[in-house]
Amino acid sequence: MNSGRLQVKIKRVCPRKRSRDGLKTQATPAGRRWSSVPETELTPAGRRAGGGGLPRCSTGRRTSSTMAEEAASLEFCSDSEDLFADYDSFLEDSSLLAKLDDAEQNERQRATDQLDGKHDEVLTDSILDAIGDEEPLEDLPPSQLQFQQEVRDQAKRSRLQDGHQTSTTSVRKEAGPETKTEDRTRRRRSVADQLKRTMIGNAVVPAGVSRTAALKETVVSEEMSVAVQAMETVSTETPDLGPFYGLPTRVKDLMMDLRGISSLYDWQQTCLNLDCVQQRKNLIYSLPTSGGKTLVAEILILRELLCRKKDCLFILPYISLVQEKVRGLASFGLELDFMVEEYAGSKGRFPPVKRRNKKSVYVATIEKAHSLVNSLIDTSRLEDLGLLVVDELHMLGDGSRGAVIEMTLAKVQFMSKTTQIIGMSATLGNIRDLQTFLRAENYSSDFRPVELKEFVKVNDTIYEVDPKEENCFKFSRLLSFKYSSSMQKMDPDHIIALVTEVIPTHSCLVFCPTKKNCENVAQMICRYLKEEFLQHQEADKAMLLRDLKDGGNGTVCPVLSRTVPYGVAYHHSGLTSEERRLLEEAYSRGTLCLLTCTSTLAAGINLPARRSPYVASDFLKRSQYKQMVGRAGRAGIDSVGESILILQDKDRSTAKSLVCAPMENCYSNLMMDDGKGILSLILSLVGLNMASSLQQLQDFLRWTLLFVQQQHLCAHKSLTEVLQQSLDFLKDKDLITAELDGSNLKVTRLGKATYKGSVDLTLSDLLYKDLSKGLEGLLLNSYLHLVYLVTPYDLVPQCRPDWMVYFRQFTLLSAAEQKMSAAVGVPESFVARKAAGQTVKKSVDQTVVTRMYLALVLFWVLKEADLWSVSERFRLNRGFVQTLLSSSSAFCSAVLLFTQELEELWPYRALLTELTRRLSYCVKAELIPLMEVAGVMESRAKQLYNAGYRTLTHLANADVAFLTRTIEHLSRKQANQIVASAKMLLNEKAAALQEEVDDLLTKPSDLPLI
Repeated sequence: MNSGRLQVKIKRVCPRKRSRDGLKTQATPAGRRWSSVPETELTPAGRRAGGGGLPRCSTGRRTSSTMAEEAASLEFCSDSEDLFADYDSFLEDSSLLAKLDDAEQNERQRATDQLDGKHDEVLTDSILDAIGDEEPLEDLPPSQLQFQQEVRDQAKRSRLQDGHQTSTTSVRKEAGPETKTEDRTRRRRSVADQLKRTMIGNAVVPAGVSRTAALKETVVSEEMSVAVQAMETVSTETPDLGPFYGLPTRVKDLMMDLRGISSLYDWQQTCLNLDCVQQRKNLIYSLPTSGGKTLVAEILILRELLCRKKDCLFILPYISLVQEKVRGLASFGLELDFMVEEYAGSKGRFPPVKRRNKKSVYVATIEKAHSLVNSLIDTSRLEDLGLLVVDELHMLGDGSRGAVIEMTLAKVQFMSKTTQIIGMSATLGNIRDLQTFLRAENYSSDFRPVELKEFVKVNDTIYEVDPKEENCFKFSRLLSFKYSSSMQKMDPDHIIALVTEVIPTHSCLVFCPTKKNCENVAQMICRYLKEEFLQHQEADKAMLLRDLKDGGNGTVCPVLSRTVPYGVAYHHSGLTSEERRLLEEAYSRGTLCLLTCTSTLAAGINLPARRSPYVASDFLKRSQYKQMVGRAGRAGIDSVGESILILQDKDRSTAKSLVCAPMENCYSNLMMDDGKGILSLILSLVGLNMASSLQQLQDFLRWTLLFVQQQHLCAHKSLTEVLQQSLDFLKDKDLITAELDGSNLKVTRLGKATYKGSVDLTLSDLLYKDLSKGLEGLLLNSYLHLVYLVTPYDLVPQCRPDWMVYFRQFTLLSAAEQKMSAAVGVPESFVARKAAGQTVKKSVDQTVVTRMYLALVLFWVLKEADLWSVSERFRLNRGFVQTLLSSSSAFCSAVLLFTQELEELWPYRALLTELTRRLSYCVKAELIPLMEVAGVMESRAKQLYNAGYRTLTHLANADVAFLTRTIEHLSRKQANQIVASAKMLLNEKAAALQEEVDDLLTKPSDLPLI
């Protein structure tokens, strides 16, 4: 002990308090209580905790104690109280501590004097020698008496050893300073450790008390066992806080309360206990859909947040999944004191708020995660990121989004050696390439909580998929449903026969190739369903229709109005986000029993089904097929899940390769689209000062998937040639500069704005020209000009203007707005001639014309705040209008970041901040605070507002039970998530403000000295 006085802290675990007045120090209640118990060996928990076992606690009692003293002490130690309540023998008598302290000070002084040459006596190894010859302290509790006995024994052993080593003094005299230093550092086990171990051993000794107290003591013993194990066997790099996979018991309780999870699957336990996980190595694990992959990731995230006190990043592919995960983690964050921050659409701060007292889990889409990592690198904060989790890792091979994932993972690996990467996916092919890329271990299993049976249907025969069979298919049964001639014409694929075998008692998903086909199949099924389907959950379906009507401002889709009464609906991107949410919730609770949907539903949301048929003219990829069939079977509801692939007779061989072949390989997409991915990567690397020469760029590429697969992807030219061509392109675009020899690479101001705003670098110069030209005559009395400037370029090819509608809406503009339109290149005369069907001789940029048409759509959405009326006004699909709105919101946020890096564009900063907010919610101003809460759509916000919940503070303080009674069709689970999300958002805003206050009041570290 060479660090001063020993500080001992004891955490009280019993809520009941008791007085210390009148207690005597010569005997503790706990000590007396244990005095009647015969000497006992340590409990198994104690042996585990200490490795070699803890010292056995003495149960002997001081013979001078009187019966009166025993009676007085019993009133403070009833059978129903906890052993670690408000009285403790160790703290009540400090005589031993005082002696230890004095001895330590004397020993330190002696050691110092000897090193200075003042004394030639033998330097002892322990301060225990100094108190070894003292008389026993009779007036001590048993725990201290036992500890004193150990002290005396060790002191005697020390003297015996020193007596035999007669040459110690002379050797140390002859040795130099280095030997003296080594001797000085030799110590026996510290007194602090012995005190701690003795106290814990004292705590786990069983007592002959009541059953209640014994049970409590057992719980304490187990928790103390885990605590000792954490202190002695777990390294400081991976601290362990408790028995639930390294997490406190409180987490286990929350899993049960919030998720209904009482235990983990065997594979989950195995995965969490893998050596690579314990050692914080990178890991890729893959299982079939619905196997419980996400729960493992969430436990690892909680371990990182609570144990290592590091931030985490959770990457999900879609905004809907991000919002769902934010709602799901909010309750955990409130209970366990960490932040849950959403990075999707226009939400998210770059860089994130740096919190002193709390850690954060950032739940982000692919694109937002890349921007977040860039901002952390730019501010030298990437080391704060302890864990990065990627869901749907197979999307590495998915076009431009895959390139963004690859860039993000490569940067994290290159810049941070302490950030662990976890990748999970249901569908992975060339796993070894991905392992090499991520320097990761691999864990895979074919576990499914519900058995999946795959079938194919050819004509009226159903075959079971069996890879062991020669042709991969084994006869199962014939369809018994009787078709009339008219039905046979309407339903040649026998979909009605397949779905009526399971609905309405079970759920069913029918995957269709197109959006229109989804609607047609839904209507066709309802046409031949029996009347009894109308009576199944009739009241709930009527409520769903009312909610759909409220969400559509009094309008319901004609198709849904016909199919919902039968418990059937369609689901595709043509729906508004409000409609999708209502239909998904209705399907989850059983109000709807069948959804006809496109393939995007398979990856976009968690909606399992008993049966999932698929019918199409074009064949899927193997990964898409697996995503779809993985939806079959609901854990806890179904005993089996079924998937049926509907085929034509001529497609048997193709189907065989689809259902039995191995997964497709996953390849890097940095070279796709004329190398757009690698161009963006190089620009950001130079801008973030991660590379300034061709050689450094080559060094970085070693951390990419492209490098692993270069022999396959770069067959015609080497990576060095690819890099050189990319640098030349960026120089031509005026995005980077370099010396004549190619060294000293730097980004220009335009280049920095491009990567900071995550703007497509092929469009950055066009965006800059549009913004600069806009400043020459910026229209401020209308949103139209600003809306035009933030209309996404990539949506232009998806729209063909209706010229009559265009002209009609153009004539409704004010004179100033028409003048602005002419200034950007769309005069009224041009629109009028096109509407009249006349030939236009004057050349006009068609991209500008179409972009202005989309800007008019957005302009009317902002004016009316009603997607339905605007979609009818422009004869557009309401789902497309919804997509246009959300894409414009995200692009507006990107343009805002773009302008912040270019001083000449300063007027846009304040204007675009407010426009981003308006585009994000597109509702009346009073509803915006409520819609900031994850998962609260317009109709729900209206319900909450009308019920008196006008602000975020109102919602955060709402009573869940009262909220459930007040708001129609709001389940208790949904109410809990809404309130928890509101509290989390409120805490996030308050914490951000507090951080600003702290920064303002903090004394600068570089303050000039007087």
